[in-house]
Amino acid sequence: MADLISVIVATYNRPDALDAVLRSLAGQGDRDFEIVVADDGSHSDTGRLVADWAKRTSIPVNHVWHEDKGFRLAEIRNRAIRVSGGRYCIFLDGDCLARRDFVAAHRALARPGWFVTGSRLLLSRELTADVLDGKLAAEQWSLATLIGQRMRGRVNRLAPLLFSRSGMSTRRSQRRWRGARGSNMAFWRSDLDAVDGFDAAFTGWGREDSDIFVRMIRHGVRRKDGRGGATVLHLWHPEADRSRLDVNQRQLDQLLAEPRVRAQQGLTWLAQSIERGRREPAHP
Repeated sequence: MADLISVIVATYNRPDALDAVLRSLAGQGDRDFEIVVADDGSHSDTGRLVADWAKRTSIPVNHVWHEDKGFRLAEIRNRAIRVSGGRYCIFLDGDCLARRDFVAAHRALARPGWFVTGSRLLLSRELTADVLDGKLAAEQWSLATLIGQRMRGRVNRLAPLLFSRSGMSTRRSQRRWRGARGSNMAFWRSDLDAVDGFDAAFTGWGREDSDIFVRMIRHGVRRKDGRGGATVLHLWHPEADRSRLDVNQRQLDQLLAEPRVRAQQGLTWLAQSIERGRREPAHP
């Protein structure tokens, strides 16, 4: 696939981690991609950081922001999709460092009729602090260095990188959505349009990624395991607020009980909301 790829990076008030992620993307070997930062209401320092990176790299960088009204990851991802120009969209969390071959690996995995869920290595709290405080380019570390960190208990596993080195790529779990993670995933834009994107009816942490996996599979798109190369280094962070997890689980259960494919509050709903906002008179 020789088309432009859009890498959509979700972030919220963690500019130190985002800085490291943008650095890792600026160092990619495959350069035919754009970056869209999907900002779920961060303070202005995040905007300044993104603007600075837009000047520092030849890769196009765009910043999409909406007001902070709580965790609205699904909606801000949809806002980023609307401004993206790629036929293929990679979604990356703003605390996941991309190794130099990350975009190239996703490009190699991209096939019509499939979506990809990539893999991650979890860095410990202590190693994350060292990486961020010292501005260490952990995404450039060799396998030998990562083995050393693993032996010290500062990386949780190495298997995904070993799969990568052996050239293995699997197509297992083609219709399984359970166990897939949304911190590193990729879809064709045409498939995102067909299922109407992410569902902004999910607010607060949890289950918004499971929702789109289920709807994609119902649409006939199969899941490909990206452990054969699309691996990221996931920086440590405190556990998210899970106060809405039960509500979101009930929404997912309702989806599983019905044959619906399109989002309840997806790309179409967002476009209509934006249009209504343009038509409404400004408050005096």
